[in-house]
Amino acid sequence: MIGIVGFGAYVPAYRIKSRTIAEQWGDDAGTIERGLLMQEKTVPGRDEDTITISVAAAKNALKRAGIDPQKIGAVYIGSESHPYAVKPSGTVVIDALGIGPHVHVADLEFACKAGAESMYICYSHIKSGEMDYAMGIGADTSQGAPGDALEYSASAGGAAFIFGRENVVAEVMYTHSFTSDTPDFWRREYEHYPRHGGRFTGEPAYFKHVLGCAKALLEKSNMKAEDFAHAVFHMPNGKFPLKAGKILGFKQEQMDQGWVVNLMGNTYSGSSPTGMAAILDVLKPGEKAFMISFGSGAGSDGFIFEATDRITEVQGLAPTTRGILEGKRIFLDYGKYAAYRRKIRFDN
Repeated sequence: MIGIVGFGAYVPAYRIKSRTIAEQWGDDAGTIERGLLMQEKTVPGRDEDTITISVAAAKNALKRAGIDPQKIGAVYIGSESHPYAVKPSGTVVIDALGIGPHVHVADLEFACKAGAESMYICYSHIKSGEMDYAMGIGADTSQGAPGDALEYSASAGGAAFIFGRENVVAEVMYTHSFTSDTPDFWRREYEHYPRHGGRFTGEPAYFKHVLGCAKALLEKSNMKAEDFAHAVFHMPNGKFPLKAGKILGFKQEQMDQGWVVNLMGNTYSGSSPTGMAAILDVLKPGEKAFMISFGSGAGSDGFIFEATDRITEVQGLAPTTRGILEGKRIFLDYGKYAAYRRKIRFDN
């Protein structure tokens, strides 16, 4: 049996309401909230970045795994907001967690699916017998230009997953990937903020890849939507994942637990992984979960998990995803938000 042995998530306490951003730019707050189905989003503190978010999520995963960190043979961090252009995030993370030096480390980037990408590679390492444990992390402090549509959703947070063969809490039953050259979203070197293809980010980007991956995964597994207790799809906003799920035959109640975007925004590489962590918080033995990521450029990775009897033993060993999301919240006005996100820049 190969699968997840430990999982954990983290999001910052700082938040800004969608209404606050709308009022800043003279947009209709009600229209924004109804259009995006988002109430608020997370904001990284002055001392928070992809590295600190990764460490916090990984510590929660280690609590649930209950293993010696030295047994982890690989650590991969998927993000499009690594703090350094040339210096790995992973080396800092393994030092903070007490992993290594005999460990393979890499920083990954594939827009919003880099976290799921890290999970895919970790699973493959364990399946090949290369190592006993591998950790995949998806974390971001995502960017959105002032006044751009992305500013309403781009947020911060992440999740970590430890894969192994012993004491598995969620077995990986099937995987699938679906990829093409679809340039719907990009950021060139030295640019502070990404650009996007507007309405083309929905089709042919998001829906073509999410649905293409999902349909192939269902066909490969010979399963249907009704076979799953929970499902999560990448969450660039509130509407897209719900629409994708309904097209595939999933009901609202199957998507509710993993649909955390309304409270945290789009954490890019941490989006579907954080939703998956929220599902693992409540998944019962024998229940199955369906996960489809998406990354612009473009591609999707899909997973089918089945919970083991052990999952109930570890769920209470670390803070739950929704517990963190709905716990301590510090709301910022637009001025403080702009300062925290360093949106005001002075060129010499």
